[in-house]
Amino acid sequence: MLLESRSNILQEQGGLKRRSFLGGVIYTLTSLIGAAIAASVGSYVLGAPRQREETEWADAGNISGLRAGIPQQITFEQSRMDAWKARNEKSSAWIILNNQGSITAFSPLCTHLGCAYRWEAERRLFACPCHGSLFSATGDVIAGPAPRPLDRYTVKLEGSRLWLGPFRKSPGV
Repeated sequence: MLLESRSNILQEQGGLKRRSFLGGVIYTLTSLIGAAIAASVGSYVLGAPRQREETEWADAGNISGLRAGIPQQITFEQSRMDAWKARNEKSSAWIILNNQGSITAFSPLCTHLGCAYRWEAERRLFACPCHGSLFSATGDVIAGPAPRPLDRYTVKLEGSRLWLGPFRKSPGV
């Protein structure tokens, strides 16, 4: 009887050691997972925004054949970085050679609800077919519900090559 009770005590002590060890492992793993999640969320919420690199410039092509004062829609390939995945996608812009020799590039979307607008040569204006917004050749609002002028791409010229950077939202009314 004494031997049997001593055996039970040893088994219980061994069982306690095993249970406490497994409990410690579970608490440690749970704590590590929680810390990893908290660090990820913290770096996202509190982290400084990434500075945009000059690699966001897209080659929009040769503009040597562009005529002054006549907008032309161009398509180009733009590389986008989405978290860890880089992908190429087609984009477009309306470009116009100004009388001073500078280039203006407009985003192809109306500032009202993002519809694609078109150039109407006979009226010499951009017209949005969705809700009737009208824009001048300089991108200013002529009529319609559009709250602000057309958004513009950042532009740089290297010889006869046009490079388009990220577009800037135009200031609202």
